Amino acid sequence: MAKRLIPSFNRILVEKIIPPSKTTSGILLPEKTSKLNSGKIVAVGPGARDKDGKFIPLNLKEGDTVLLPEYGGTEIKLGEKEYHLYRDDDILGTLHE
Repeated sequence: MAKRLIPSFNRILVEKIIPPSKTTSGILLPEKTSKLNSGKIVAVGPGARDKDGKFIPLNLKEGDTVLLPEYGGTEIKLGEKEYHLYRDDDILGTLHE
């Protein structure tokens, strides 16, 4: 069984960030708290070519925290972990603190 997946072309492998279910002081949070659909990039593909054959590299890198669309992506399970595979242009933005 594969332990690592390296995406092809302009695809990005993301591990979704699951919001905490309770605070550090132990207060349980309701499910309807404002959850942000975000994830951490685990692996990126090399890039893709446009219709003229010119190479277009990806502007995202491993370790970036990104904002994900509510729907889409391909769910992949490697070992016990679940990941999602998105195209570069599906990523809505990069999150910075």
